[in-house]
Formats: sequence, structure tokens, C-alpha cells
Amino acid sequence: MIGPSLDEIIAAKTEVQADLMETPVLPLASARWDDVLPECAGVTVKLELFQQAGSFKARGALLGIRRLDAAQRGAGVVAASGGNHALAVSWAAKAAGVNALIAMPKATDPARIAGCEALGATVTLHDDMAAAFAAMNDAADGGRVLMHPFEAAHMILGAATCGYEYAMQAPQIDTFVIPIGGGGMISGMACAIKQMNPAATVIGVEPYGADSMSQSFAAGEAVRIEKVATIADSLGAPLAMPLTYAAAKAHVDRIVKIEDREMLAAMDIYQNVLRITAEPACAASLAAIIGPLQHDLAGRQVGIIACGSNISLTRYTALMAAG
Repeated sequence: MIGPSLDEIIAAKTEVQADLMETPVLPLASARWDDVLPECAGVTVKLELFQQAGSFKARGALLGIRRLDAAQRGAGVVAASGGNHALAVSWAAKAAGVNALIAMPKATDPARIAGCEALGATVTLHDDMAAAFAAMNDAADGGRVLMHPFEAAHMILGAATCGYEYAMQAPQIDTFVIPIGGGGMISGMACAIKQMNPAATVIGVEPYGADSMSQSFAAGEAVRIEKVATIADSLGAPLAMPLTYAAAKAHVDRIVKIEDREMLAAMDIYQNVLRITAEPACAASLAAIIGPLQHDLAGRQVGIIACGSNISLTRYTALMAAG
């Protein structure tokens, strides 16, 4: 088994369930979806955007911080992120009384920066994500505990609790469509799903402008891409890394890629049909099933995930206007 065992996943869920939400699942079965969804047996969405701190990242961040020893808690933690992970670490650190330092790109949505600071974190701004990662690593070298946004066993385990929960809530699903950023979410969710239902299909979704996992699958090893170019900053990892790559490679059946315009269209659908203000990453699964996968899902019970919605109205409006 590459990744956590089912027993480990269940134990982790039990460990943190009092502090986390069991996010709801929703069948997309009303008449408003008739002209939107592909021809399949059914589509269900897990509304993980209602999780603590606004995304699935809260699961792994809480596990990681709760498992620090006394010396590590005293040293504080550091993370690099453009949004969801930053907010999750800030939230989990505040809950545990741990000092958090968050390195963020200067282009980060100001609402996300303000959210971290409101939770008591210290935020430093850097030219881009690569510079933020460098600052994170420097702070870790200086003694803080590194809370990596995806390449960490606790992040995979946290995502696995989400996959386990989803499979328990909607056992009819035979095909799961899951976004990929750094790979923490899909590697954990797929690991849990495949243990719950070995016959299930897991399909990853990446933006064309941030396809490090697709390129890694093709290369047979984790690789770095030359440039990240996508509106989906939560999916904009510049590289795949060994731990998450290995787990994803072991449990993910295929990866499809989507255009930014397809995410914008899916964001518009979420707003008009469910009144959900979705960030681009949140809409990626929906974009995939009405885009590149629309002819591949006949007869399937499909599960998608709305993974987070930490976006300001200003940023959302600007993206939709530009799109």
C-alpha cells in the first residue's frame, strides 16, 4: 500500500472529527442541471468548500499541527501558499495556540492575506510562489516546523479522510473526478477510495497551465514545470514531488486537462444554479465532466468535489469580467 491504510484513515478521522465538518454531498438531479451535465447515471458533488477555513486543506493542517510535540509547538510553524493552505494552517495554528508564519506571493487575493492575519498569523509577501517557497524553507532551516502544502504524510492523510467520508456518504459513486494542484488532495482521496472500492475509477483534473502531475505521469517521475500560467492559483503548483507523485501514480487511473475558460464557465454555473461563489479550483471537477470527460461517463455514477471557495468578490468579479 502506497499511502495510509484504511485503519490509519479511520483513526485520523476519529482524531479530528470533533473539530471538522462532515461536509454534505448533493445529488445534482434537479431540472436546472438537465442541460448542463453529461449523459451519465448521476452526478454527486461533495461541498468541501463548507469545511473549516473554507477548504479541504483544514483536514491535513489540523492533523499536522495536533501531532506536534511540545518543542515543535514552541518553535512555531511556517507554510507557503497562495490561499487555501495558508488559511488552513492559520486556522489550525490558532486553534492549537501555535505561532504561524505564512509566506505568500504578492499577487495573492488581499482577502486571503487579511484572512490569515485575522487568524493571528504573520504574513510575508514575496515576488512569486517560488520565492514564497524559498522563504518557507529558510524559516524551516531557522527552526520553525515546515507545514508543506502537499508533500507531507499528514496532508495526504487529511485528504484521505475526505475520500473515505465521500465514499461512505455516496457508495453508489463509481467514478471520482478530483482536481490536482500539488497532488495532496488526489493522492489522499484516491488512496482511501481505492481501498473502499477497488473497482472505482479516479480521474484527476489539471489546468493546462499547471500540469506538473500530468507531465510527471508521462515522465515516470516527479518533475518541475517551467512556468505556471493559470487563473486557478490553488492548483498552481510548479512541481510534483516524490511522496504525492508516488501515491497518485499508484491510485489515479488517468488525468485530464482543462482550459481556464472552462473553469470560468463552471464557476458561472455554480453561481447561477447553486448560488455558490466558487474559486477556479473549486469548479475544476465540474469543468472536467462537462468538458473533456463529457463523452466518457455514460452509465457512470460520477462524484465531483467543490474543494474550496476562498475568493473575494472583487477577485471573482474581475475573473468573470475578463473571461
